[in-house]
Amino acid sequence: MSEAALEEISVLSAIYCDPGECQVLSSTESGITVMIQTNVRRIAESEIRLRLVFDLPVTYPSCLPNLSVSSEELTRAQCKELRDKLLDQAREHLSEPMIHDLVLWTQQNFNSVIGNSIRDEKHLLSAVTDDGTWTTLLHLDHMRAKNKYVKTVEKWTSDLKLTGKLMFMGKMILILLQGDRSNIREYLVLQKTCKVDVDSSGKKCKERMISVLCEIKLPPGHKRFPEFEVKEYSAIGELESEFNMAGLSTLYTEFVRGLF
Repeated sequence: MSEAALEEISVLSAIYCDPGECQVLSSTESGITVMIQTNVRRIAESEIRLRLVFDLPVTYPSCLPNLSVSSEELTRAQCKELRDKLLDQAREHLSEPMIHDLVLWTQQNFNSVIGNSIRDEKHLLSAVTDDGTWTTLLHLDHMRAKNKYVKTVEKWTSDLKLTGKLMFMGKMILILLQGDRSNIREYLVLQKTCKVDVDSSGKKCKERMISVLCEIKLPPGHKRFPEFEVKEYSAIGELESEFNMAGLSTLYTEFVRGLF
């Protein structure tokens, strides 16, 4: 890789420094693949999470990067439309570092590019609202870098407007999430793709021991948790009472009790 390309990747890591924002997916003799995750505002001020993957050949920036765009909230056609526009922009930056400029252009021009392909925003927003509140229960095997891990989880849930609890009971670790189903799924993507913990040698690592115990739609009449909080329990009865008071006793009986 050219010095300019390597320096650009170093700068990108400094700019997009939040967990999961900038990741080097692969680095080989044929080039480097970098993923940038960014939020853009869309319907009724809601945020859409975009994943922009730049495959940089060894001759970059003298040649164009290979580009891919993905998002849980967009159709394939919309992702392709945005990718084509980004390639047009990339041609204007040929022979110079361009990734940061392309990400900024995406944030600034997303609505004008994608807006015409969404015919009825009110109908779409209604469909999202009608989907209701979902509850997902996760089980973590361990948490070595506890302080950093907890802060990361708190940031993700805040960014995605999720409520619930991170629960510690002895060696058991549970995460109960409530919110829009698409946001919960985005959380799971972050949980599985970002380096949130450390391994036995102290090196940063991804979460490979997470289990999704259940995913259910919150029944009518049940109120979701008002916020996301971290709690520690000294006795099994305290944990069970937490589920009972939230009207989630069935979840405890079917998915948690057997873990002890």
